[in-house]
Amino acid sequence: MPKLSGYAALATLPEERVTDKISRKIASGDQEMIVWWTMKAGAHATAHKHPHEQIAWILKGKMEFRLGNEQRTCGPGDVVVIPGGVEHEAFFPEDTEVIDVFAPPRADFLTGGVPDYMKSEVALSPALSSAPENRAKPAASAAAGATGRRGEAWPWREFRACRCRI
Repeated sequence: MPKLSGYAALATLPEERVTDKISRKIASGDQEMIVWWTMKAGAHATAHKHPHEQIAWILKGKMEFRLGNEQRTCGPGDVVVIPGGVEHEAFFPEDTEVIDVFAPPRADFLTGGVPDYMKSEVALSPALSSAPENRAKPAASAAAGATGRRGEAWPWREFRACRCRI
């Protein structure tokens, strides 16, 4: 993916299929990069960290996100600012569109590479399903300190334990 200068249209940027559940379009300058992600239900970016500062903006869908030790369920209009070097991970229980901004640009994305945390896929635990009957009970999640910003229970312990990948 070459670096850009001047004008471009999102529709004309090449779409890269990263996995069967993840695709992206990238525009990069010298100092920052923007990535338009399309995530299908069940996609999971496993725990990772990188030196780049990252800002994630959820356009539609839902993203269950862990930033360091804090977990939140994010929806349309929500923004997450991720400092460089901080471990984070995301699970997408439904089809979701996200825009990420990275500074500086990620060289591994510019070469079309697939990050290690997106290379393989295994079956997800039923605890990660968005169906209410498959969710962890609130008491169990609350004990683990895992509730979303709207107070809903989220099974982070099960999420971390499954170590599934996209």
